[in-house]
Amino acid sequence: MLLPGPEALQLAIYLGWKLHGIRGGIVAGLGFILPAVLLLFVLSYIYVAHGSLPWISGLLFGLQAAVIALVLQAIVRIGRRALRTPLHLALALASFFALEFAGVPFPVVLLIAAIVGALGSRTAAGPPPVTNTSPAHAAQSRKVAAAGLALWVLPLLLVAATLGIDSLWSRVYLFFTKAALITFGGAYAVLGYVTTQLVDNLALVTAEQSAAGLALAETTPGPLVIVLQFMGFMAGWNQPGQFTPLASALLAGVLATWATFLPSFIFILLGAPHVERLTHNARIEAVLGAITAAVVGVIATLALLLAQVVLFPQGWQSAPEWRAILLAGASWFALERARWPLPWVLVAAALAGLLLSLLQQ
Repeated sequence: MLLPGPEALQLAIYLGWKLHGIRGGIVAGLGFILPAVLLLFVLSYIYVAHGSLPWISGLLFGLQAAVIALVLQAIVRIGRRALRTPLHLALALASFFALEFAGVPFPVVLLIAAIVGALGSRTAAGPPPVTNTSPAHAAQSRKVAAAGLALWVLPLLLVAATLGIDSLWSRVYLFFTKAALITFGGAYAVLGYVTTQLVDNLALVTAEQSAAGLALAETTPGPLVIVLQFMGFMAGWNQPGQFTPLASALLAGVLATWATFLPSFIFILLGAPHVERLTHNARIEAVLGAITAAVVGVIATLALLLAQVVLFPQGWQSAPEWRAILLAGASWFALERARWPLPWVLVAAALAGLLLSLLQQ
């Protein structure tokens, strides 16, 4: 929780490291994400190549409605845990208004929240637990840092040398690297930032594609932040340049995936020997609490965006899409009241969307 990036992947890497060192961490992390990576590439191609078919668009319609319920559920659950004080509530509201109405950049919101949390910490940290800081660990850390830097720089050099530093694919790689370094709060938080940048500022992806990507990512195993792979894929498909749309999309998707997940491996393999000392630092805990509170506001901006795309596709002033509202409400009830497992909710929503699509024809 102290690090940017998907917590589930980082936990898998850490457990692998605990069992078998660096090799164990790498194998555990790759085993955790590769099935989702491969499956989402397949789903992404089906979406762009056949998404206009009525039965596919119907399934996707149901999934998008269910995602509205999932994001609202995330806001409620994280809010219950994170908004413990009036200060945390104020940070959540301030982050929502700063992002939605004032146009404050997402990294700035997180930085301000961290500063507020640090200043508000009045609890002095006790003596840190003893950790292993032997020369062997120091040498290993230097090797991990050097290898990680090389693994990040090499793709950038190859793409810049062959396609140009100003090419779409270089910009995708650098953008998703930046996104990976500020992914506090998980996929819902970072997707709000990525969508704002790629849709509004860079015009590489549409808001409808962003909503579809989150719906597809929910159906895959592994961390939900895999949705950033879909965003990279769509950026490449929409701006193919000298390539075919599929080749451009695959390259951009691979670069986005590499930039998104590589930092998690580096952070965990570097920080695992020091995890006990870090998790007992009161000031770090206060900073994390403030960031998590701000993230509630960040996720609220994503909920608003998805509501506009799915529930009011013709704009806020137009009539709502009542079928989507019905499906979203039913999905919420199934999750919160009936306690259905998430896979069953997604299947039911997709089938309901398909049925509504067929009845409309």
